[in-house]
Amino acid sequence: MKRIYVALAAALLAACQKSPAPPAPPAAPPAAYAPMPHQPGVAVLTALGRAMFSEPSLSASGRQSCASCHNPDNAYGPANRLAVQLGGSDSATPGTRAAPSLKYLQTVPPFSEHYHDDDGDDSADAGPTGGYDWDGRARSAHEQARGPLLSPREMGNRDDAAVVARLRAGPLAPQFRQAFGDDIFDHPQAAMRGALMALEVFQQSPADFYPYTSKYDAFLRKQTVLTPREARGLALFNDEAKGNCASCHISKIAPGGAFPQFTDYGLINLGVPRNGKLAVNADPNYFDLGLCGPDRTDLSGHREYCGRFRTPSLRNVALRRVYFHNGSFDSLEQVLRFYVQRDTAPQKWYPRKSDGSVHKFDDQPPGLDANVNMEAPFGGRPGGKAALNDREIADIVAFLHTLTDGYSGG
Repeated sequence: MKRIYVALAAALLAACQKSPAPPAPPAAPPAAYAPMPHQPGVAVLTALGRAMFSEPSLSASGRQSCASCHNPDNAYGPANRLAVQLGGSDSATPGTRAAPSLKYLQTVPPFSEHYHDDDGDDSADAGPTGGYDWDGRARSAHEQARGPLLSPREMGNRDDAAVVARLRAGPLAPQFRQAFGDDIFDHPQAAMRGALMALEVFQQSPADFYPYTSKYDAFLRKQTVLTPREARGLALFNDEAKGNCASCHISKIAPGGAFPQFTDYGLINLGVPRNGKLAVNADPNYFDLGLCGPDRTDLSGHREYCGRFRTPSLRNVALRRVYFHNGSFDSLEQVLRFYVQRDTAPQKWYPRKSDGSVHKFDDQPPGLDANVNMEAPFGGRPGGKAALNDREIADIVAFLHTLTDGYSGG
């Protein structure tokens, strides 16, 4: 609801600005947040959004809901070990990317090619930052909610009208009418806006999506202490010469007092190995290049962005079954070993070419190697010393387990 009010206030402010030109009519708020004849409150929208989130009748197959891929009992991420989830009108169409957690997204900024932190220093350009989805293409939670409903690989609806028709014919129709008025389905566009608004408001529910109840949160509140192993892991996580994880996954309380999200919202190319288990990768000419396509199309001409994907929050990361945008790894230990051995022992992570040499960065076309991030713990020469040893990796993994919500002490 806050975004609705912000959009309306911005429109009114724009209308009040003085100008030598003839006064223009007040700017309309964005269509997604246009006022509706019957505007329900936050509690009503949250309850409706919660019901919609778990309702399979909103999918083309009638067997898949948002919760099918974003399980509330698994930090709103997948509960299975599939690299990508199955969906579509047949409930058997494989996706192309791993389903992310939907928790701790409440402060994701809109996508910008030139992002500046709110720290008073506008000289530091963080580059492409923000947005929802792995490639940042959705500008808001409202827009993000629409994507899975219409994706042929997810809930499989043909268009907005199909979603509204399923709502009207489904078990949630009475609740929807109670929220938006008895005649809401006579206005399909308003009904779709209402549906997305309900999903968005539900996903802004603090108790569900950003409760800050992990052991690390209790540690920051000085309510508990970390074990020696967890404390060593935190130190390694923050150490710029060792894990250097905090350079992207910020671990400290913000100057304004906000607890860390464990992401800087950036988009980065890590050179993740190609996952041969994905059906889409059976085509050797197919490459998922994130920010520059194929799902995102507005930046396809920016070759320097190719291979960049969103830096996810590490909160609840220990609950995940697969990691990275293509689900190529299945344990935190494996992820950390990849980070520190990608360049020092590339033969462990990439296939070999016909001439016997290692085919590094095999999930992108030739000529894009310069896009791959080389900051610590990456870097080094083949055969060189990795930034972390086995014990240090185990310590960081122990720390990452402290980021799981639901800590009750002890």
